[in-house]
Amino acid sequence: MKKGLIQVYTGNGKGKTTAALGLCLRAAGRGMKSLIIQFMKGQKYGELEALKLLSDYIKIEQMGLDTFIHISGPSAEDVALAKKGLERAKQAMLKREVDILVLDEINVAIYFRLITLAEALEVVDMKPEDMELILTGRYAPPQLLNRADLVTRMDCRKHYFNAGIPARDGIER
Repeated sequence: MKKGLIQVYTGNGKGKTTAALGLCLRAAGRGMKSLIIQFMKGQKYGELEALKLLSDYIKIEQMGLDTFIHISGPSAEDVALAKKGLERAKQAMLKREVDILVLDEINVAIYFRLITLAEALEVVDMKPEDMELILTGRYAPPQLLNRADLVTRMDCRKHYFNAGIPARDGIER
């Protein structure tokens, strides 16, 4: 890949992480390598097991606890893990480890004040010319949207959760 771009998947609809995973899967089919850094996620999602099968091409690293974070009071450990995720992203860029770097839920990490917008922009500005960078999560700030080459906003028109159907293994987790 001669020119890597910046993509943002945001909005309140379902499918942001799924879109990023799909892109990594497509790239693996072309022999490209991806790293997915998941901010605020430590739960056991189905993609963790599935990606073990493609570990030569796609690595996924979680930088979060296995509990949900409340915006009113993230813990010091939540903040430390998010900062660790940023450092890992910088390392991957400096060492040119992969063709595609996904910062999953980074927009929410900014919104929850686990990391600052300035820290996130510093990482975005470090992107090597030939690396694709994917940023996901609700609440993408305008400054990130302005730096992106592609912005997709997922809108939720209808969701079965509102009808009382909980998250399902293999579909939402």
